[in-house]
Amino acid sequence: MKMNDRMKKRLVKDRAMTTISMRLPEDVIEDLKEIAPELGFSGYQPLIRAYIGQGLRKDLARLENSPAKALAESLRRRGVKDEIISAAIAEAGLRSA
Repeated sequence: MKMNDRMKKRLVKDRAMTTISMRLPEDVIEDLKEIAPELGFSGYQPLIRAYIGQGLRKDLARLENSPAKALAESLRRRGVKDEIISAAIAEAGLRSA
């Protein structure tokens, strides 16, 4: 999925949510509870979601703009098969595109 499509989905106000369980040190939770109101969050869970979202957007942008991805897209436009592209990227030690 392209970055623009992801961003459009993320702008939907009432997106479906799911519950997860995650173990974190108690002192980290206390720090999150303390800092959340200072940063304008209603609680520590929205702050955690914001931190996860920031990191996720950063990594998605980095992967979306990777040289391997650009090379793979260029080769696909020239008719090179995905198996050959994947093998070449692996052989070169690049991250998968």
